[in-house]
Amino acid sequence: MTQAPLTDHQTLSDEALAQLFTQARTHNGWLDREVPDALLRQAVTLALWGPTSANCLPARFVFVRSKEAKQRLAPALAPGNLDKTMAAPATAIVAHDLAFFEHLPRLYPATDARSWFAGNQPLIETTAFRNATLQGGYFLLALRAVGLDAGPMSGFDNAKVDAEFFPDGKVKSNFLINIGYGDPAKLYPRGPRFAFEEAASIL
Repeated sequence: MTQAPLTDHQTLSDEALAQLFTQARTHNGWLDREVPDALLRQAVTLALWGPTSANCLPARFVFVRSKEAKQRLAPALAPGNLDKTMAAPATAIVAHDLAFFEHLPRLYPATDARSWFAGNQPLIETTAFRNATLQGGYFLLALRAVGLDAGPMSGFDNAKVDAEFFPDGKVKSNFLINIGYGDPAKLYPRGPRFAFEEAASIL
């Protein structure tokens, strides 16, 4: 799908910014409410529009939803993440494909970008990890944009997840996101944030 470039950029409404940022929360408890497949598809599709290096798009998303799939994930989880993950309507494994560069002739036809990576394992790993992490951030915001709540987390054994869900070794897990409709009664008190001056400078 090709879209015309935007020509008149405007700040989003306060309500939209609140949904994406200022009022959004990391959820640990979930309402008993199903997440439609269509919303998961929409969130991934939106995330794929975000920029990556040479349009490399290395992120891969596996949605763990069924009871059987959750049982496969459970042994990899830290104890503090087990119950909330089992209760979440869906859990996304955000991962990166180490063979991403094989798709560059289609994704970035302007030049022979595949040759930049072929045989250069350190560059492959750095590029895949960095850009898929970036895409995971896009995906988190996309989940919020389509009206879902999210609980991103580490606290799991990547090697166990990779062995169970990516046994060919070409895809590596990065982090998890529990997805659903959050239970506000189970939110922790919100942590403070830095002021601009503590986190940034303009030179």
